Amino acid sequence: MTGARFTHVTVRRPDLRIPFPRRFAARLTGETVVALIRRAKYLAAELSSQGTLLMHLGMSGSFRVERPGAGKTRKPRAEGKHDHVVFEMSNGAVVTFTDPRRFGFMDLLTPKQLAAHPVFSTLGPEPLSDAFDGDSLALACQGKKTSLKAALLDQRVVAGLGNIYVVEALHRAGLSPMRPASILATASGKPRPSAHRLAKEIKQVLLEAIERKRNPSYRANRFRVYDREDEPCLRRGCGGRIQRRTQAGRSTFYCASCQR
Repeated sequence: MTGARFTHVTVRRPDLRIPFPRRFAARLTGETVVALIRRAKYLAAELSSQGTLLMHLGMSGSFRVERPGAGKTRKPRAEGKHDHVVFEMSNGAVVTFTDPRRFGFMDLLTPKQLAAHPVFSTLGPEPLSDAFDGDSLALACQGKKTSLKAALLDQRVVAGLGNIYVVEALHRAGLSPMRPASILATASGKPRPSAHRLAKEIKQVLLEAIERKRNPSYRANRFRVYDREDEPCLRRGCGGRIQRRTQAGRSTFYCASCQR
């Protein structure tokens, strides 16, 4: 999509999680995508008009990108039951948004609206950025009485982490998801060794997830604890078994033997 112009936009329903903006298709048609970026769990297409197309996949959303071959008749616009939005681009790409549960959304924002957006104005650092490390994590968790699990899911602490990778990182770092987040920092906000260890494991678990997506032959174990209730812990020499409990309505998987 980057560098291409929207030549035709088809919207097949009035809303997803929220209604589409007024004249959504007409306002996008003719715009060029200057850049496509990710911030936390959002996709943002920066437009030639200085506006932004903000998109979220929700729980079941996905994009399908097709490129009809040169000289062939253009494919008909999406007719699948859950194909809700179709972007036809000037470079020949047809980008279709599919969302069976319709928890995703799309919005068009001016620069002023984007700057004041309640999500973007409070987001913490990206976990794979240089701005995220043991120091920043400890400072964000200083004095927090909430659990480590809940703190890492808080987008104000670190942006974009989901339930699966939080429990995986906590296991790798040997930290119980039930411990208070404040254990990562001293009273003055300085990082303890556990903060540096956890920040390192967060980055590692995400990098491995990206590699699995890029390279299907990547042989690292997919999950060490997630969805492995009652199975043996994979930490060498541990001997414990994976337990499951619910925290804030989400499943937490952990090993009580090696996560302290």
